[in-house]
Amino acid sequence: MWWVFVVRRGYQDTDAAPHVSVVTKLKGVSVSRAEDARRRLWDAADFSRPPQGENVLFLVTNFIVTDKQVQGTCPESPSVLDGICVEDVDCPMGNPVVHGNGIKTGKCVMFNSTHSTCEIFGWCPVENDTLPRKPLLAEAENFTLFIKNTVNFTKFNFSKGNTLQTNDPTYFKTCMYDPFFSPSCPVFRIRDMVEAAGETFGALALLGGSISVRIEWDCDLDQPAAHCQPRYSFILLDRRYNFRTASYYWDSQQQHYRSLLKLYGIRFDISVHGQAGKFGIIPAAVSFGTGIAFLGTATMICDLVLLYLDAKADFYWKEKFEEVRMGCGTTWES
Repeated sequence: MWWVFVVRRGYQDTDAAPHVSVVTKLKGVSVSRAEDARRRLWDAADFSRPPQGENVLFLVTNFIVTDKQVQGTCPESPSVLDGICVEDVDCPMGNPVVHGNGIKTGKCVMFNSTHSTCEIFGWCPVENDTLPRKPLLAEAENFTLFIKNTVNFTKFNFSKGNTLQTNDPTYFKTCMYDPFFSPSCPVFRIRDMVEAAGETFGALALLGGSISVRIEWDCDLDQPAAHCQPRYSFILLDRRYNFRTASYYWDSQQQHYRSLLKLYGIRFDISVHGQAGKFGIIPAAVSFGTGIAFLGTATMICDLVLLYLDAKADFYWKEKFEEVRMGCGTTWES
């Protein structure tokens, strides 16, 4: 009865399918310096992909840039196995380079003094594949992620958000989430989230990764609404994550160019789960009946153990049953 009514709250009707809303905002500014000593400023519009407000977002922490690409012919990269050649016959015209950057033109040309590769038609020069030794956006560990979450348990007409109700306009600009000292602040430092998932930011930022942010609501609506608070957990899903994107432009001679970016970073997948319970006469009656039935089962199991498994089974048997002798040699047990 204690398990059914106290631990499992069997007297409550439940709603385990809430309607949820998630809004996110990344904030921070970082400066990267390329190999040619040029500096670039990255703000929220640059390092957050896709545009903010989704429950899945990507934070750029490292990148490789191939600047001023134009469509034309050039040697394939020697890092592409299908592009390596010795003579023209190794480069059949019109065939795409497997895992490469373009279409073979039929010529085998020199890439540099030590490698010859197939000439291709594609975006030239081919993609740079030299990865920086350290993350170019290492300052991203101090960026902040604001997660605004609202759950609506329609069965009970009850809604609750994870943001603290306050009249202080500076609260969300100064607070930082802490599970013990500031559990109601929905602003998270990126480094803290990565460490909570069991990884260091420096190790994850170089090649990227994926982290699951799980928000759980377990609300007892027989208690005051203030007791209904979310719990956050962070799980590392993958240690590599990247994708490519490009910016296109024309020069003064109307030549079409693009800048190719291979972006490495941390993908955050935010999921919301929850359930709410409130007293209901029907589940309470069902749970009470189930508890009474379990009491009868417990009595039967105890008898079986004492009668057949206990070391003093004979003594219990004698106390449990009484022999009554009747005429004609008949014996009854009760």
